[in-house]
Order: sequence, then C-alpha cells, then structure tokens
Amino acid sequence: MSAKSVARLTPEEYLALDRAAEFKSEYVDGDMYAMSGGTFVHATLAGRVVTELNIALAGRNCRVTTSDARVRATPFSFLYPDVSVVCGKPMLEASDVLLNPIVVVEILSDSTERYDRGLKFARYRRIESLREYVLVSQSDPRIEVFRRQEDESWALREHEGLDSTAKLASLEIELPLRRLYQDIEFPEGAGV
Repeated sequence: MSAKSVARLTPEEYLALDRAAEFKSEYVDGDMYAMSGGTFVHATLAGRVVTELNIALAGRNCRVTTSDARVRATPFSFLYPDVSVVCGKPMLEASDVLLNPIVVVEILSDSTERYDRGLKFARYRRIESLREYVLVSQSDPRIEVFRRQEDESWALREHEGLDSTAKLASLEIELPLRRLYQDIEFPEGAGV
C-alpha cells in the first residue's frame, strides 16, 4: 500500500473518484490509497496464475479476473486483488464491483507483503463467499493457501519447491509450482 492520496471519503465518493481516475486506488475505512506498479516477476506470476486457473476451470461456469476487477470486501473497503475467481453468477454492484469471489490471489512483494498478510487479509476474510486466500511468493517457489474452515477459522497449507503442487479445494484444482515459476530467476539461497 502506498502513501495516502485522499482521506476520509465515503464509499460513494471513493467510487466516483476511482472510476474517473487514470490509475487504480484501493479504499480502506475512508482512506484512498494509490496503487503502485509491480515488477516484471510480479506481472509474470500473475499472468501464469490467471492462465493456469483459466485452463483448469474451462467449462466449469467460473470466471477468472485480473487486477482490474475491483472487489468489495466490507462496506468500507474496496480492493484490487491480483487475481480473483467467481463461480456461478457473479454478484456485481454497479457493474464494476465484484461481491462474491470464492478465491483471491495476491502476488507478494517486499512493499506489499505485510499489508497482504495483515489488513488486506483481514478485509478479505469478511467476504462471505470467499473460500481460499492464496499468497504467491516472488522470492522463492512458495504458495500459501489459507482455506476457510466450517467453523469460519482459516487453516494454512504451505507448498514449497518446484516439485510441489498447490491444491485449491474450493475449485477442485491443483497449481503445479514448476509451471508457475518456469524461467523465474530467484535470488541466491532461495528454496528452489
């Protein structure tokens, strides 16, 4: 999350500004935050996740969206996940706000990891339809899948190394890390 650009807006004011802006901003509890661009590796991983999900979900009445799809997590938070999935009929507010994702994916970066694990995840957990929250590392081949349990708690399953496969139970699919991380160069000492 970057520095605040505008403070204490109503959700309606935020939506009007964000829809008219040349860049995307997230909205959390009255504050609007301009989103920064990602790295080449970030964009590559997001694209591969979208590709793998689209292939695995072909013909299953599910839609995979990119970071251009705004998601309403709470009445006072609108977020732009790197990737989201909705199955069945998308519930939309004003044709551009998704209300019912079942999976949300964030590609971690040094500047957003704390936010993605903390405040952003706390907001996503309030989406009733959300079943899995997926964090994809840029620094090593690692995917963390947080899965909503029947008692509404969240369980973490970590998948590390190129020979691992991340299972998304809500979609009944698997994501092979070797394909997602193909040709990605990691810093020396990464768990490859």
